[in-house]
Amino acid sequence: MNRFPCGAAFLATAVLAVSCDGDNSRMPQETQPPTVTITAPANFANGLAGQLTFSADANDNVGVASVEFQVDGVAAGAAQTSPPYSVSVDTNAYATGQHVLRVRASDAAGNESPWASVTVSFGGSRTQPAGITRNTAYVTGLSSATAFAQAPDGRLFISQQGGAMRVVDSNGTLLTTPFMTHTVDSNGERGLLGVAFHPDFTNNQFVYAYYTVPGSSSHNRISRFTANGDVLMAASELPLVDLPDLSGATNHNGGGMHFGVDGKLYVSVGENANGTNSQNLNIPLGKLLRFNDDGTIPSDNPFCTTQGNLACAVWAYGLRNPFTFAIQPGTGRIHINDVGEGTWEEINVGAAGANYGWPGSEGPDNVTGNVTGPLFAYGHTPAVPAGSGTGGFFNGCAIIGGAFYPPSGSFPAPYRGSYFFADLCTSFVARLDLANGNAAYAFGAVPGNPVGMLVASDGALLVLTQSSVVRFTSP
Repeated sequence: MNRFPCGAAFLATAVLAVSCDGDNSRMPQETQPPTVTITAPANFANGLAGQLTFSADANDNVGVASVEFQVDGVAAGAAQTSPPYSVSVDTNAYATGQHVLRVRASDAAGNESPWASVTVSFGGSRTQPAGITRNTAYVTGLSSATAFAQAPDGRLFISQQGGAMRVVDSNGTLLTTPFMTHTVDSNGERGLLGVAFHPDFTNNQFVYAYYTVPGSSSHNRISRFTANGDVLMAASELPLVDLPDLSGATNHNGGGMHFGVDGKLYVSVGENANGTNSQNLNIPLGKLLRFNDDGTIPSDNPFCTTQGNLACAVWAYGLRNPFTFAIQPGTGRIHINDVGEGTWEEINVGAAGANYGWPGSEGPDNVTGNVTGPLFAYGHTPAVPAGSGTGGFFNGCAIIGGAFYPPSGSFPAPYRGSYFFADLCTSFVARLDLANGNAAYAFGAVPGNPVGMLVASDGALLVLTQSSVVRFTSP
């Protein structure tokens, strides 16, 4: 016998109005999300080792249906459907250093809690995660390497500060004869500092170089050369851009060069150890510059008022020493790695007309007015407690990068779309997870001092140090 008349229905877990014809679409829906908190490990836990118990508490007004656990944006075990909510994480499967643990709860109505997270550090001396192989002897025998680029046929061209540009063939062999040996001023941080290939290199064989011209009026120059196989075509140099004469300071020259998806040549230039240059739009120092492939200046650059003026090349300003930057294939997104002074290293998102604040702003400090703050920054000294400051457990002295991992490639799916970067002094290799709030995770480490990075055509991540190329691959 039905004890409940047509006008109502009884549910043990909740009181909901239900129509007699079974149509609930007009009835109020349960919309309150669960709550979740991480109970272990503690935020900023340092030196975690071995098997780690990762646990959480979750509550809901109706009932928790499941709790998801993640390490570095990747599921850690199956979702838990009943308490106690806990999974075991093998820290030995991850590179030593910073990692981010997250949990989220959901209920039967599909409501989800916000992600709760803790930033921790895994101990040990692991130089790459499980499933990734590191080859520290892929290329050796370099001398004060500064930058590299990969040709469409797979060869690497590597610039060395003293003026030699070396070639690594597609088999990973460093050729004895350099592509060229150029006379440069290599005092301090000057020298042969940058290399790039024309987008149509296969047909025109154009190679671009950024170097310091020696002499009483020493200055940095962008020239175009023509390749003849693995060596320079004789007398093929075509100087395109001569930057202003340098002061007696031999540091902060920049030198990064890449072609954008718009076919324009972008060049990062340091402020020659004079911070006022960075904010002066009449001086192309402390800037990201943008040129046509022949060295002329595009008319749509943001500050161009008088054609023929080198200041028209300014595309973004307020930089200190952007020794490296990267352009994401396909999207054209730009990440500028600006080396800081005494406190911060930073990654900035490139934008036409942007002011990144130097010298008035460094890292997250003094980001006011028209200053564009960094996407990510880390300090020169560890925070107290460790991991608690901007950048978490990462610290160093000079940011180096960078490389966007493409949407396809040999690395597992979670790495795709990430931005990889490194530090000259602490030699870590890290990745910025653009899909998960720009969280940063340890990926590995290299011996020596990294100065550049790229994703090779075969999907390997290559890290250039001053003496070698380290190769990370996924078997």
